[in-house]
Amino acid sequence: MADTVVKPHQKELFGQPIGLYILFLTEMWERFSYYGMRAILVLYMTASTLGDDTRGVGLGWTSKEALALYGWYTMLVYIIAIPGGMIADKLIGQKKAVLYGAIILCLGHGVLVLTDIWAFYTGLGLVIVGVGLLKPNISTMVGGLYQQGDIRRDKGFSIFYIGINLGSLLATLIVGFVVANYGWHAGFGLAGVVMVLGLINYIGGQKYLAQVGNHTEATNADDEVSYGKLYGKLLQSPKQLFITAILVTASFVGWYFMDWGYGLLFLFLAAIAALLMMIYRELETQVFKDRFIVLLLSFIMVIIFWGAFEQAGGLMNIYTDTKTDRMLFGWQVPTIMFQSLNAGFIIIFATLVASLWAKRKLKGKEASSLFKMATGIIIMGFGFLFMVFAVMEFEKSGSSSMLWLVLAYLFHTIGELCLSPVALSFITKLAPAKYASLMMGVYFASSGLGNKVAGILGESASDFGEFAIFSGIFIFTVIIGGLFILILKPLKRLTHGAEDNEHVIEAEEIEIAEN
Repeated sequence: MADTVVKPHQKELFGQPIGLYILFLTEMWERFSYYGMRAILVLYMTASTLGDDTRGVGLGWTSKEALALYGWYTMLVYIIAIPGGMIADKLIGQKKAVLYGAIILCLGHGVLVLTDIWAFYTGLGLVIVGVGLLKPNISTMVGGLYQQGDIRRDKGFSIFYIGINLGSLLATLIVGFVVANYGWHAGFGLAGVVMVLGLINYIGGQKYLAQVGNHTEATNADDEVSYGKLYGKLLQSPKQLFITAILVTASFVGWYFMDWGYGLLFLFLAAIAALLMMIYRELETQVFKDRFIVLLLSFIMVIIFWGAFEQAGGLMNIYTDTKTDRMLFGWQVPTIMFQSLNAGFIIIFATLVASLWAKRKLKGKEASSLFKMATGIIIMGFGFLFMVFAVMEFEKSGSSSMLWLVLAYLFHTIGELCLSPVALSFITKLAPAKYASLMMGVYFASSGLGNKVAGILGESASDFGEFAIFSGIFIFTVIIGGLFILILKPLKRLTHGAEDNEHVIEAEEIEIAEN
């Protein structure tokens, strides 16, 4: 029986490299700042400008306007992860990219404290850039703590994911209280303070990250990352050039028929699609090419999942604020606090779900990453069935029980635990090593596209109603998850056993790691 591979330079804590906990805390405070601001963003934009709200004056936008900006903002936060990953791969390495991203985030949240409209847009822009640098590269650094075949990798990402959601839980509880008592901009300011804590933690823990995330010069031409050369080779490939021309044309069509924002988005996606095609063409063996295809197909599940899941910060947030009976023992629960349910459930169930999948794998049952992700989409989809019940109750009585929200968030959380940390780990297993940060950036960009889809769906609720949106999401996600399960075997063959060589460790070691 093979033993778990441990890098000799790494000190451990609870069976994991100490560097994992440094990254855990950094991500926890970064997610506190992000989710704290995300939780109040739509509510702030739709709040009255007259000052009759105890939380202070807002921007006075309509729900449709607010959800439109919410969709663009949450998409760009993750889309920028692609250039963030490219900068790390080519220029500065993941470690410095995380540092610079954290500094920019501190500046962005600081600017949001100001009440001027220019500060609002500037602050959002800085947050977008900061997250784009930090998010993909810190996740890649987590993967770099483990050697290939180390079974601790998935559990390490699950622990890291707890850090993400501990930050979210603290944010939605504390920021909700701060905003209720001190106003919107106090909430924005608190997000900036905790981001400073994350920056201090990251700088202080560098000795445990000495061998991870460093930028190294390529020792030969094959190891060098040159995006310029890849785009140059595009001109020498008629097939790829033709496909790219079609994508660019689609960009201008989007620009003409929709608006300049969509045109730029489509143009950016065309450039990334061309880059991915050339990376595929340059991969050395068919094994790497097949794995690359599977990785790109898995991003379809990511887009669909987050397109549904991110209703939490948009449409479900507004529904909670306007149509849900939030009275609990004579106290009205602040709307923002309902978003803490997701993070709270993750902290409760994360290790349980990870252990259930691990035990299933040890018993020889289906537990591949692709199967987990497809199952996660289906489970998350069933959460929207409870939102359908909530709408039906509201239409009958003029109010809906908060129980439906609790059940919806529970199912969304279980689905998220099956997909999100697994997808992060899956990328580090299949992505070509020299494009690791780029592919992590593409993953987060896929999440961003899902966020934009979420915004579009939220906007359409004003035309089609919540019942149609929630029921449509439920049906679509269950169908998509089922389709991926149907084609699971051919997809697994294309991974060429990327997950088959994970070492099985002694039962006593598993128990120690779980404790």
